[in-house]
Amino acid sequence: MTRRSAVEVRDLIVDPGSWVGWDEPVTTIPADADYADDLRGAREKTGLDESLMTGAATVRGHRVALVVSEFGFLAGSIGADAGARMTAAIRRATAEGRALVALPASGGTRMQEGTAAFLQMVGITAAVVEHKAAHLPYLVYLRHPTTGGVFASWGSLGHVTLAEPGALIGFLGPRVYEGLYGEAFPDGVQQAENLRVQGLVDIVTPVDNLAEFVDAILRVHRAGIDPAEIDTATITSASDTPTTPATTWDAVIASRREDRPGVRDLVRAVADDVVNLSGTGEGESDRGLLVAMVRLGGRGVVVIGQDRRMQKPGSLLGPSALRVARRGMQLAADLDIPLVTVIDTPGAELSKDAEEGGLAGEIARCLADLIALPVPTVSVLLGEGAGGAALALMPADRVVAASNAWLSPLPPEGASLIVHRDTDHAPEMAQSQGIGAQALLDRGFVDVVVDEKPDAADEPGPFCVRMGAAIVAALGEIERTDAAEVIRSRTERFGRP
Repeated sequence: MTRRSAVEVRDLIVDPGSWVGWDEPVTTIPADADYADDLRGAREKTGLDESLMTGAATVRGHRVALVVSEFGFLAGSIGADAGARMTAAIRRATAEGRALVALPASGGTRMQEGTAAFLQMVGITAAVVEHKAAHLPYLVYLRHPTTGGVFASWGSLGHVTLAEPGALIGFLGPRVYEGLYGEAFPDGVQQAENLRVQGLVDIVTPVDNLAEFVDAILRVHRAGIDPAEIDTATITSASDTPTTPATTWDAVIASRREDRPGVRDLVRAVADDVVNLSGTGEGESDRGLLVAMVRLGGRGVVVIGQDRRMQKPGSLLGPSALRVARRGMQLAADLDIPLVTVIDTPGAELSKDAEEGGLAGEIARCLADLIALPVPTVSVLLGEGAGGAALALMPADRVVAASNAWLSPLPPEGASLIVHRDTDHAPEMAQSQGIGAQALLDRGFVDVVVDEKPDAADEPGPFCVRMGAAIVAALGEIERTDAAEVIRSRTERFGRP
């Protein structure tokens, strides 16, 4: 793999002429003569005085701060001077209200400095925590290779984590592992592409394309926190009086059509600057759940959506999916931008693994997180809404439902089994339980019903546009409502008799 220098990487992503370096010259001379010689050699080789460079620039017009590792400088290792430089840069970025983009390529702690260097990771992490607490984006691009204490601290804390294709990324370097344990580390485990599948990396992309992703992420963030950034051209569509399905069971049947538009169809139809994220960032992922940063009607939002097409027997939503959802909730809170949840699920996974993995607890924690979330929230009942998996994404400031959507403690067949000991009474149970969109609207659990004419599967494009318009309108209503009133109504509305 061709390894680019820190200067080359910087110049590939920043706007020409925008770079302003922040680094003060390093004057420390180690007492150890061999280490001093190593430093002199590294400076001559790289033209830099330490293993990373920091500064301010613009990327596609966005004000950012950059921290870029130079692997050619003692394997990009972090010692006292490098750690102090990085900590100062992060704190300056926070003070100036800049997004922070970190581009590590490092073997980790500088062994020549021992424990003192090792502890630099604590100070750097503290500065990152302060930056994120200020609701400022922290983006990480993991370059080849990133290992050791760097990966185990600031390399793993990004709101969004991107990586270089084929990059070696891991806690323990393979050479160290082989030396310690006498055998080679398994191939492919510490590769960027595998870490994306495992939910540790969101996006794998060449550095040449990095500016495009930084631009999209920061456009979403800026539009989410500054109403002045909202586009004047938003999603608009006339909304007729909803057509009520002939029976609730008709709605259930319609919601299960294979060709019914799902969350990904909705996002494609109405959103801009879509940045899809992968997994929890902590080693779990689930294809049945989408988490994305998008602009919707000009507003930056985080979308958490259940993808019904990926939920089949044996791969229904389990604890890991709900932990992915909670990552999206935390992201919205961290960046101080609205959250949109999309419910479309035949139900949660019922299995030994789900029980032992804490399914019930994750449903409870999703509910608790949504109730307490300090940003505007909109929930969308898009289709099926069966059981705890649906309830986990329900609490919100505004709830929008498709006219053939429904919400029930169990699928109607399950309710029929409990009450009648057969599934023959499912249509009757669907009607009597009041699970349909219109019944939910009548009881105040839903705020708006979006018409299907008469079935979203027969007009997916126009339906998605109408749904997008309803979501945008709901977000606008929340923005015009006193924040204290929003939180109060969120906690009270679902307790109505």
